[in-house]
Amino acid sequence: MSTSMLKMYVSFVGMVLLILAIGLILLSRYKLNGWLAGIVATIAYISLILGSIIIFYIVISGPTG
Repeated sequence: MSTSMLKMYVSFVGMVLLILAIGLILLSRYKLNGWLAGIVATIAYISLILGSIIIFYIVISGPTG
């Protein structure tokens, strides 16, 4: 597998994590109460941070040859 394809798949993982974070944050704020909302929000913010780091790395690393 070429480097370009690997970067594409890694960026897809980052985008999925960001979309998952959006859904989980909305779920924890509007549908859940109590400690379950806290757990879901924690998972959401962890996925938001990981997705942001992945996308940041892909963008900063630049194009492949």
